[in-house]
Amino acid sequence: MSDQPQPHQYSEHELAVIEGVFDLARGGRTSELLEMLDSGFPLDLANARGDTLLIVAAYAEQPGTVGALIERGAAIDAENAMGQTALSCAAFRGNAEIAQTLLDAGADPEAGHQPALAIARQFGRAEIETLLLER
Repeated sequence: MSDQPQPHQYSEHELAVIEGVFDLARGGRTSELLEMLDSGFPLDLANARGDTLLIVAAYAEQPGTVGALIERGAAIDAENAMGQTALSCAAFRGNAEIAQTLLDAGADPEAGHQPALAIARQFGRAEIETLLLER
């Protein structure tokens, strides 16, 4: 028998609630998402892909939700299972508004296995590359 703590096994109901909260972030339903956070949902909980709410909101191009999560203290440079951060997702999508918001909050352009600057260059996101280089 191992002395190592075992990872929490979620019930089907818990998994459905978790995915529902991630859907709120993905859909930009910020007020409902904030209500879930106020009721105790963990701000930086990662889903099965390692995405946090901030990463999902950035990838889904939801600037209001990104801003609200930052205000709540979301981990800016958290990485998902693929080594992507919220900033690298904004770079991939070419969303300068979200990239600027994340940079203003202290996001590191070099964070993650797939840094935002490398992604901006790879996908020809010149506006994002300029923003990142100005940092």
